[in-house]
Amino acid sequence: MLQLAAAGKRFGPKLLFDEANWLITAHERTGLVGGNGTGKSTLLKTLAGIETLDYGALHRTKGMTLGYLPQDGLNLTGRTVFNECLTVFQSQREMERELEKLSQAMSELDPTSSEYTEVAERFSEINDLFHAHDGYALDAQVGSVLGGLGFSKEDWGRDTSEFSGGWQMRIALAKLLLQKPSLLLLDEPTNHLDLESRNWLEGYLKGYPHGFILISHDRYFLDVTVEKIAEVWNKRLHFYTGGYEKYVTQKQERKQQLLSAYKNQRDHIEQLEAFIGRFRYQATKAKQVQSRIKELEKIERIEIPEEESTIHFTFPQPPASGRTVLEAKGMYKSYGPKQVLENVSFTIDRGDRIALVGANGAGKSTLIRLLSQLEPPTSGEIKLGHNVAGDYFAQDQYKVLDPQAKMLDDISSAAPKVPEVELRGLLGCFLFSGDDVFKQLGVLSGGERNRYALAKMLVSPANFLLMDEPTNHLDLRAKDVLLEAIRNFTGTVVFVSHDRYFIDGLATKVFEVEGGHVHVYPGNYEDYLRTKEGHAAPAETPKVSQPRESRNGNDSAAVPQTSQAVQPAGGKRLNPIKLRQLEDRLGSLEEEIPRTESAIATTEQALCNFVSADETQRQTELLAQLRDQLQSLMQEWEELSLTLESQA
Repeated sequence: MLQLAAAGKRFGPKLLFDEANWLITAHERTGLVGGNGTGKSTLLKTLAGIETLDYGALHRTKGMTLGYLPQDGLNLTGRTVFNECLTVFQSQREMERELEKLSQAMSELDPTSSEYTEVAERFSEINDLFHAHDGYALDAQVGSVLGGLGFSKEDWGRDTSEFSGGWQMRIALAKLLLQKPSLLLLDEPTNHLDLESRNWLEGYLKGYPHGFILISHDRYFLDVTVEKIAEVWNKRLHFYTGGYEKYVTQKQERKQQLLSAYKNQRDHIEQLEAFIGRFRYQATKAKQVQSRIKELEKIERIEIPEEESTIHFTFPQPPASGRTVLEAKGMYKSYGPKQVLENVSFTIDRGDRIALVGANGAGKSTLIRLLSQLEPPTSGEIKLGHNVAGDYFAQDQYKVLDPQAKMLDDISSAAPKVPEVELRGLLGCFLFSGDDVFKQLGVLSGGERNRYALAKMLVSPANFLLMDEPTNHLDLRAKDVLLEAIRNFTGTVVFVSHDRYFIDGLATKVFEVEGGHVHVYPGNYEDYLRTKEGHAAPAETPKVSQPRESRNGNDSAAVPQTSQAVQPAGGKRLNPIKLRQLEDRLGSLEEEIPRTESAIATTEQALCNFVSADETQRQTELLAQLRDQLQSLMQEWEELSLTLESQA
């Protein structure tokens, strides 16, 4: 157990938290949240013993072990990745060496001697202890964790110094997970993980035998891993039961209670002050006046902290493109002998919001660069549709910015018609406030310049956006602004992201890049996973890349298969009356689907404005019904389209 008691911490003149009380139990599963600069990382370092308290106490149970992962800054060198991970098993390695020595000694001693008996007893004792600590499964444990965090077997033998900062953090995380301390303290553990590694880490933490506290800007990750939220707000620690979504609802209710209490207190204070002011100089009321003065002095004033204003930014809507935005035919891409993409074909239509997913190194960034026409395919064709104007946001987008330009001047030149106050509000969402907006871009860090580049892209978008990891370096508030802006955007979007909440809230299609091919799935990431797991009908992808040949000659599982549910048996032609009925129904669906999408957008917007817990529940249920309805309509539309295509 770990306990904070009446704890306080300052950062210079700024008070981060005060009178913090927190009893951390053996199976703690808590997400630590709060606004930018409220002291979340400092609090985590304090729990880890890296920072000290200015006042209060921190009590730790004897024998408790802590494991702390910072956001960045670690640099490992001198060992291979595999051997670096094995260093956490120091006691088991010492036991293993002693077992080897004891085994050697027994082979050289007389089995009938007393010395042999002593060595054998020691061997049995150490061997039992080695078994109890899973000593014979160390290599398997290391391999499992490294594989889950995205390291290939070829990487295991490479020196740690060969890896970039993000991969160094993965190695540090792997060591912590293998060490299994009593309490894990993780500061943004998903920052350097791709989607597949995040999914693996979610599963690992769900089965973790001890407690953990983590800071994360990934809503979905918090929702599926933690059972409690601790928020640093108004210089106090506040606790909420449940995941992030429940915390949001409970916080709104708590805010309303605080505002109500504040109003009641202000009314009472005004009454006391009015009485004192009215009768201060009347001798007959002196006793009552003094009584109210004392009462006024004893009142502990309720403080309402300044809230960051909610920004609802809207894209300037671009001119419409043609119905077909991009068509790829028979596309190959290789770098020397390495084949990245092979015989890839697909179509992107106006209004699509496409998430590119796939394992690390599968070729997602390569594909998005090809679509942005920054580099050509090795062979094949990429054809843009009518009136399509593309804009590309790279992971290192900051490299194309003018380092001498001042931030506010630069973004104003990109959007001369947008008022300065709106531009400053947008920059504030991306953590640039006050005098930050007058800084030269060259003095910003790489992450800060990437955040600025994304904000700049929002004020003057093209009608075809291609975005590679736009959510990197963004906090929850900035992600919400970006998500809302793209939801209301009338153009077409292709994006790579490792944030599940962002993908689920945005994607209308998922393109999976795997083994050099691209497989197309309708719906968001949840729909994609259900289809992959076989819980839903496979996707319709008539223009996807050709399936790979399997070793047994059966390629039916290589790519998502076209649904045959509404195809005429035996390829028979439909009679003209039935055909007309299907065409009429298809037309009705094409009118009904946009209406349902509009209703979903309206309901999502209504959920942003808290009225009451009951109203929030009603809107949430309505939203779920509308999404189910849309999914059903889309599935029917796809099946009808296939049937009519087969009759053409």
